[in-house]
Amino acid sequence: MSDNLKKTFPYNAESIKITEEMCDLNGHMNVLYYNQLLGFAFGNFYSIDMGFSDEYFDLGFSSFTLEDNYRYMKECLLGEKILPRYRLHNVNKKLIHIAGVLTNESGDVCALYETVLGHIDMKSRKTSEMQNDFLNNLLLIMKDNTKHPINMELRLKIKDLA
Repeated sequence: MSDNLKKTFPYNAESIKITEEMCDLNGHMNVLYYNQLLGFAFGNFYSIDMGFSDEYFDLGFSSFTLEDNYRYMKECLLGEKILPRYRLHNVNKKLIHIAGVLTNESGDVCALYETVLGHIDMKSRKTSEMQNDFLNNLLLIMKDNTKHPINMELRLKIKDLA
């Protein structure tokens, strides 16, 4: 994997070996597993770095997925090890745009993933503005993550913070 790709997507989850149960009749990973591996593997990036911890949930806030986009670029085959990588691409007062890639052992990008999360007030179950300290943390992460441009077209957009 190139250093540029590591810098562009600085957060990674655990690598996963593709098993037979993950494959479809074509012998490559079923699309359901792309969602599972990319959409649910944020782990420490989401809970620790971004701040969506149990304590934050106890304050009455969470996030809901508002939109996802997947682009399949190379097959993920039985027995291959794959690695999900992420970056915080953009943020405004209510929305978070995360981009991710799934790479194989050779460092090839197999899939590009994007999601837009809404910051949610769980009492109203609607998007709400983030508190300043929470937003400022995300802005610092985004500033660091976006030092290196993505050399792939992203399809999802959110309004920049004005």
